[in-house]
Amino acid sequence: MKQPACGPVVLCDTTLRDGEQTAGVAFSLAEKRAIARALEGAGLAEIELGVAAMGPTEIAEIRSLAADLRHAAPVVWCRLRPEDFEAAAACGVRRLHVAAPASNRQMAGKLRVGADWVRRELAAWVGRATQAGFAVSVGAEDASRADPAFLADLAGVAARAGAIRFRLADTLGILDPFGAHDLVAGLLPRLALPLEFHAHNDFGMATANTLAAARAGASHLSVTVNGLGERAGNAALEEVAAVMAALGRPTGIALDQLCALSDLVARASGRPVPVAKPIVGDAVFTHEAGIHVDGLLKDRATYESAALPPERFGRAHRLVAGKHSGLAGLSRALAEAGLPHDEATLRTLLPALRDWATREKRWAGPGDLAGLMAALAQR
Repeated sequence: MKQPACGPVVLCDTTLRDGEQTAGVAFSLAEKRAIARALEGAGLAEIELGVAAMGPTEIAEIRSLAADLRHAAPVVWCRLRPEDFEAAAACGVRRLHVAAPASNRQMAGKLRVGADWVRRELAAWVGRATQAGFAVSVGAEDASRADPAFLADLAGVAARAGAIRFRLADTLGILDPFGAHDLVAGLLPRLALPLEFHAHNDFGMATANTLAAARAGASHLSVTVNGLGERAGNAALEEVAAVMAALGRPTGIALDQLCALSDLVARASGRPVPVAKPIVGDAVFTHEAGIHVDGLLKDRATYESAALPPERFGRAHRLVAGKHSGLAGLSRALAEAGLPHDEATLRTLLPALRDWATREKRWAGPGDLAGLMAALAQR
């Protein structure tokens, strides 16, 4: 039986391309530059900078961003059109990615072409680009609805034309982890190229599907910061990086840079990070429930996985007082606020705290606790 893959994986970021394709998201050049620098600083090996076919302004911005990078490889995304190659060639980069329709629905419905046209055009496009000195990866668009035999055929065409990698795109986010694993595992033995997986999150499984693809042998994983992307988004960089680290699979990503990167992209995109967003959400290391707080105070390992300590991400546990607090948690909160926390005070305050939290729909900060105690003293 084939053993699951366990070596290093490369994370390929597409925040500035697929992430910016999120409806209503538009980055300024200054924001793009800050994001690109932060991505490189966090250890990303490849960064898709944009779509040159958008025109002269985009080309100029890609040139500027690419010149700013020192370690990460700048990548330009292209369609399977000659004019896209001309536009990409004007960007001053040496890495291109070209997407080819792989499903019958994409070929017939979008381009009104057949499989032979895709084979012929892909061979010509990649051959021309590689002969001109570009390193080209090829993406199979809508691979999750394509015939696996045709996917293997396309990968063969790409390899013979000089491509460096083949990407499977779950363009509509319809796979589940079992399907993602089977797709990658079934194709890999038939490919002469490294395999990349690009997941969308329409069913909320982009991270799980990406993990499954990596377990099946995909060596490159496509991600975006905060999971930005078309419709429900893509696999989130911070989640995929954290899972790979937990599994002991090196990615080269500095985990303690992820929260700052997330905040930067959230502000630039105008898409606030949900408080419960894994890894980077404001509340993911926050504890209120009495049984959890009591356990953490006695032994952190009771409610902390060895694979997910907050310090790994430059964070810390936060214990707060609210409706579900017990005596131990409330005592800790009062002590940290410099307020009395004897047992009599705790037992008097706890019912009032629960009523307050039910009304206010949030946890109580030091000022809230002080106010509650003052109100009780006046009764």
